[in-house]
Amino acid sequence: MKFSAVGRAATVRSALLVGTAALVVPSVASAQEEGQEQAAEYDTAEEQAESPDPNIIVVTATKREQTLQEVPVAVSVTSAETIERAQIRDIADLATVVPSLRVSQLQSAFATSYSIRGFGTDGNNIGLEPSVAMFVDGVYRSRAVSQISDLPDIQRVEVLRGPQSTLFGKNASAGVISIVTKEPEFDFNGMVEASYGNYDAKVVKGYITGPISDSVAFSAGAGWNNRDGYLTNGVNGQDVNDRNRWFTRGQLLFDNGGPFTARIIGDYDKIEERCCGVVNVRPSAEIGAIQLLGGQVNDFRNNPDGDVIFTDVDPINEIENYGISGHLDYELGPVTLTSITSYRETSLMADQDVDFTSLDAVTGANIGDAAIDTFTQELRIASDFDGPLNFLLGGYYFDETVDTSDQIVFGEDFRSYANLLLQGATDGAQNVDSLEATLSALDGTDYTGQFFAEGQGFFNNIVQDNEAYSIFGNLDFAFTDRLVLTLGANYTKDKKQIVTNSTSTDVFSNVDLVGSGNRAIFAQGLATQVGTLLGLGRPATQAEIGAFAGANPAGFQQVSAGVQAFADANDTNPAVNPLLALRPLQFLPPMQNCPNAVEDCATDDDDWSYNVRLAYEVTPTLNVYASWATGYKAPSFNLSRDSRPLEGDFAQLQAQGLAVTNLRPGTRFAEAENSEVFELGIKGNWDYAAANLTVFQQNIKDFQANTFTGTSFILSNAGKQETFGIEFDGNVRPTDSLTLNVAMTYLDPIYDSFENSPVGDLSGVQVAGVPELSAVFGATYNKEINDAGDRIILRGDFSYQSPVQMLNGLTNYIVTDPVTGERNFEPARDAALPFTREVNSLNASITYAMDMGLELTLWGRNLLDERYITTIFPAVAQGQAISGYPNQPRTYGVAAKFKF
Repeated sequence: MKFSAVGRAATVRSALLVGTAALVVPSVASAQEEGQEQAAEYDTAEEQAESPDPNIIVVTATKREQTLQEVPVAVSVTSAETIERAQIRDIADLATVVPSLRVSQLQSAFATSYSIRGFGTDGNNIGLEPSVAMFVDGVYRSRAVSQISDLPDIQRVEVLRGPQSTLFGKNASAGVISIVTKEPEFDFNGMVEASYGNYDAKVVKGYITGPISDSVAFSAGAGWNNRDGYLTNGVNGQDVNDRNRWFTRGQLLFDNGGPFTARIIGDYDKIEERCCGVVNVRPSAEIGAIQLLGGQVNDFRNNPDGDVIFTDVDPINEIENYGISGHLDYELGPVTLTSITSYRETSLMADQDVDFTSLDAVTGANIGDAAIDTFTQELRIASDFDGPLNFLLGGYYFDETVDTSDQIVFGEDFRSYANLLLQGATDGAQNVDSLEATLSALDGTDYTGQFFAEGQGFFNNIVQDNEAYSIFGNLDFAFTDRLVLTLGANYTKDKKQIVTNSTSTDVFSNVDLVGSGNRAIFAQGLATQVGTLLGLGRPATQAEIGAFAGANPAGFQQVSAGVQAFADANDTNPAVNPLLALRPLQFLPPMQNCPNAVEDCATDDDDWSYNVRLAYEVTPTLNVYASWATGYKAPSFNLSRDSRPLEGDFAQLQAQGLAVTNLRPGTRFAEAENSEVFELGIKGNWDYAAANLTVFQQNIKDFQANTFTGTSFILSNAGKQETFGIEFDGNVRPTDSLTLNVAMTYLDPIYDSFENSPVGDLSGVQVAGVPELSAVFGATYNKEINDAGDRIILRGDFSYQSPVQMLNGLTNYIVTDPVTGERNFEPARDAALPFTREVNSLNASITYAMDMGLELTLWGRNLLDERYITTIFPAVAQGQAISGYPNQPRTYGVAAKFKF
């Protein structure tokens, strides 16, 4: 079980993938003629949707029920059967069957993030709402963590690719993941399932539905997912990257056959896990200092399997989600009124070893405690006229409060570690004790024993209120029975207000090294000048300076003024003020709380989003469409300890004397991002085959990027990111028992402009982390084997991602000239280049399904046990060391399910 930085030759693999696709595509084409004859039997999409044909899939991508073939949107649909057979446990596993989707889980379970077509938002900052919007039964989930648990009653998962803001609101600039669950039924039925696998994995879940009365039905589901971690903490033997989550969900449906229906849904889920383990993929000299103090570091050179990590703090994650929603429909002839109301709460507690070593140096979490309360209300009216014109109009209201706290706290070993770092930075000329003595004398404050003391740190609390509303609509005009034009628009108004309450108790980070250096320069310069005037040939002592001042007050004042002028002009010059070299040890400088006299810490933004689609039915089995759409994501505040004034506000605070000590400019918030896509698509659906092809050009302006520097996160707007892409998915049934499917995505993502990225100008550079080629190949064999109706079901899929560079650069490799302050970004680019990721994941299952409802399954995921690092980042306070997150190893097990 070895990790690999670079996989097998991409050219060989690509040739294999293209060759396999070539086997499917002709099969799809050959089925067209027979499929056209079959499709002619259906007069409407509704009749098709009710047919037993497995190629007919009904989706709600446009908030109307349409077949997958006729909806003019690039959408991937994962059915309940696929989720079941592939043992997909949560949304993160969907990436193995949807090549345009990538799911990342980094610092904690909360940091789960989704990207579609290479566009997505880092989840490490609770202030950043995702660019890929998540919906469950029409209810918006504002953070990814609010839906990472399993659900027992999923009907399908729709992944809408590209901007979807016209119908789905302010944060669908890259796409939408829509989970649709089963409605309660009036026929009593249900299921219970249990699974056991390696790493002592245990999954139990069940679902039941049935009538309460002639007009009211219910459903209830629950589940428990528990597994040992695939990493071990070498300090205490605890498992890391484990699973321990459970959920429950209930629904009521009122439907008396009249025009009014109501669906009420309540759910609760909880996660208590240790996530996420970090390994060291490139050590540095600082590791020697850690080991000298008795600490241990996961060093790939000694632990290539990466299954042991060293941390003095277990990365505890506790997450709680619950909510209630009501979905009401009222039919007024050809017009339907819909109301969706929801209230949700999410809470989070996380702890983490910030330095990712066994040394008791620093603990904390980027998000320590958080609470999110969200209320949403959607109203819409949709028509279903027989004539050429139909419409959908709606309004949406969103009200959310986020209360988040985080902290970074020094442990008992940090002072000793800082002492070694200080000696290295000053070639052994300085240590913590002597530094305290030096600054005590300069500042007139007793710092003895105060620097880097245990318990000192940074304590942050930020509350954000977010209120938004949208007015949206779609207008469909059918020029003919086959040609339909769709025009859509959305107006969104978004307001945010934050209030911060942050304190740094790190004494050294509160020392003004410019002011202290100014006094040091003055003292040294004055002693030198007086010594020269007295002809001593050396700097004068304090007594000699005092005597000179008393004997020659006018001359002393003139000398003093000149020396002070020199000190004032050079206290920010590293070549003159040696104390500035100690700034990297000021890890936790104070933050300017806001609102303040300069910053109102509020945003008030609005935007229009549009879509234009022209769809043409070439034949009853073949549709083509062309579309243009724009997307919008509202401005985001930086709700972390790195929330600092923008350059302009920073300058005003300094000019007015309001800036706190050691305040640095940063990114208090990021501007809104806007996306645009031009798309051409062709969709075919025949009796024994289906195929979809999409070609698109998509860009996103002012993308909200969140970059980790090794000590902090930098929130910034990338100027423009552009991607050309081709997507293909198809399936063919050469026999009634065998289904073959393939899905492939080609992406060419480029930063058109990103001049001020944390790793330099990235304009014209390929976007890291986005594979050029992603593909999924699958096969399902479902065969009745006896007269009793028992079946054997074989399923397998192979997921591939071509080699891709993980990062565009590493901030701990940027070289800064100590005199000019100029930064050289080339070493940062070179350091990131060797680290690439290639994915080869094989999943399979075999099921014996008895006609009486019992199913027995043997399953496996990542059967090739491909190990790789999902992403890398600068190791915390360890020079040029690099850390990373490993992927999940091979898992396998058995499952039993009973349907009744």
